[in-house]
Amino acid sequence: MARFIFPLQNILTMKEKLEDQAKNEYSQANLRLREAEEEEERLKKRQAEAERELSEMLAEVLDVMRIKNKEDAVEILKMYVGNQHLVVLRRRKEVEDAREKLNEAIKERKTFEKLREHAFEEFVKEQNAIEQKEIDELVSYRHGRV
Repeated sequence: MARFIFPLQNILTMKEKLEDQAKNEYSQANLRLREAEEEEERLKKRQAEAERELSEMLAEVLDVMRIKNKEDAVEILKMYVGNQHLVVLRRRKEVEDAREKLNEAIKERKTFEKLREHAFEEFVKEQNAIEQKEIDELVSYRHGRV
């Protein structure tokens, strides 16, 4: 039997590599998102702690300077939390983009795998037809000699 050679094998191999690359990019984007979310949570906890301390200060003997400093710290932390939230939103967008790229790479690879399967099926049919023809010729030759 002849050896099957898929003419688009190079492209299929390239598509598989692109899919692997897209998987890696998706994984990295997810990692960056998790890190950004953890940082946002850490900042929110710091903000909550600063607000709690401010509330305690307000309940105690009034020290205007300490209260003003704590209010400033709370406002700064709110700003950091807001900025970090924007980073998280950007990271989520990156993850979504990476997911779409991965899905597209998977789709393209599957398309070429289907093409390869169809080409192999055609190859097998052709080989079977050739073998059948050879068998028929052999039977005719033997039958004709008898």
